[in-house]
Amino acid sequence: MKIPKSHPRYDSLMRRETLVRAWKAGIVVPEGLIAHGRGEAFDYLFGERTIAPALVAERAGAAWLLRAKRPVLSVNGNVAALSAREVVRLARSIPARIEVNLFHRSEARVRRIRQLLERVGARNVLGERPNARVPGLESKRALSHREGVYGADVVLVPLEDGDRAEALVRMEKVVISVDLNPFSRTTRMASIPVVDELSRALLNIHRFAQELRDDPKEITRLTRTYDKDRNMAALYSFLRLGLTGVRATGGTR
Repeated sequence: MKIPKSHPRYDSLMRRETLVRAWKAGIVVPEGLIAHGRGEAFDYLFGERTIAPALVAERAGAAWLLRAKRPVLSVNGNVAALSAREVVRLARSIPARIEVNLFHRSEARVRRIRQLLERVGARNVLGERPNARVPGLESKRALSHREGVYGADVVLVPLEDGDRAEALVRMEKVVISVDLNPFSRTTRMASIPVVDELSRALLNIHRFAQELRDDPKEITRLTRTYDKDRNMAALYSFLRLGLTGVRATGGTR
């Protein structure tokens, strides 16, 4: 399907087409398509833009990744399909390891995602032949690597399952999530919840990492002063304003 660039929702429709192609290629599962639609609905309410509280969280997330001794980026099928290049660029910038982790796991699917990441420049991607398990999880999402998520001190988990985010927090890791649903278990459990669309969030975190790299004092300040509760309260205020605006205009996108 050819989508004209003049379409008012061109970017969103292109993301949908990308996911469908990735499903046909065995990278995304049908459940991932459902999850994407759920997040997209919240993006409408935020005006399909990065709001101020998300920028605060993204800057704090960048600081924590730069401060980490063992930072790791966790990647699932949707993340690989939508933002493989952004993941690889951020991993190089920090630098951080990349680990493929899947709920609907098969070795073939892990291999396809690893190959996709390698095609855009990733090296030494973890995921195949895991050698550790995250405690407290019964699903295949528990499978991990000691040199990856299991041994990390700071983990970026875009589009994560809530139970795994909670399990990683129990392991005393700093968990940075990316999830458009401000009410999801992942958002509620993460140390630094980023409520933003995936590609925007990764680009912003990368930009902040570049800005902060040579400023250790600012990195320390950000990691000490970030206040999750205050930031989420500000985000909920934005959401209320968005809902009020929709009600006042009676319009939909």
